[in-house]
Amino acid sequence: MGKRKFIIDLGNEKIEVEGHQHKNVAIKYLMKRRRSLLMTRDKTKVEKLFEAVPKTISIVGGHLTKSYKVNWEREGTTEFEGSRFVFTLDELPENVIQVAH
Repeated sequence: MGKRKFIIDLGNEKIEVEGHQHKNVAIKYLMKRRRSLLMTRDKTKVEKLFEAVPKTISIVGGHLTKSYKVNWEREGTTEFEGSRFVFTLDELPENVIQVAH
C-alpha cells in the first residue's frame, strides 16, 4: 500500500505529511516533538516546549478525520515507567467528511 497524503491539524497550525494510517501519522509527529524535548538541555526551554505540546491532534485524510486526545506524562507511570515525556493516544469519536463530486 502506497503512502497517502494527510494533514495534521493542531488547531493553530496545519502540517501536510504522507503516511499509511491516521494513527501512525499522529505517532510519528508526536515522537518528533518528544525527541525535541529529550534533546534540549536548557531547563527553561524544556518547560516552554512541554507547555506547547499538543493536547489534541486531528489527522485529516481523504474521506475521514480522526482525532486523538494526547495524554502527556513527564515521567512514565504505566507501561514505560521511568521514561521521560511519555504520551498515550485516546481516539475521539470519528468525523466523516462529505466529499463534493
